[in-house]
Amino acid sequence: MVEQARERLESFGYLLKDGDEVILAFSLQKVENTIKNDCNVSSVPKGLVSIAIDMAVGEFLTAKKAFTPDDIAGLDLDYAVKQIQAGDTNTVFATGEGNLTPEQRLNNFLNYLLTHGRDEFSCYRKLRW
Repeated sequence: MVEQARERLESFGYLLKDGDEVILAFSLQKVENTIKNDCNVSSVPKGLVSIAIDMAVGEFLTAKKAFTPDDIAGLDLDYAVKQIQAGDTNTVFATGEGNLTPEQRLNNFLNYLLTHGRDEFSCYRKLRW
């Protein structure tokens, strides 16, 4: 999943720097544990891998925003944040010029990455006795 997360970050215009591998690995482990605990499974189901990658990228970018905000200054928010389509769901973040500040658009985008698809966890949930 590390390679997929790296590719997802690159699609948003972020190239990993020295030391980012550790943060990305931690983010992936955190998301993996969240999914395993929420679903009561021993590994991330195949159907949740893409959601896990987006969540891990969201965790990673949130950490970067909090501790080294200059590192994510080069994100292509125009490309990444205006619209995301997943299947039949279309999410639009900026409907007109000047409606949202770059900070607001980034926050909306991070929120989307961290929360989109969590409702699909229930499809893979197992009962815990």
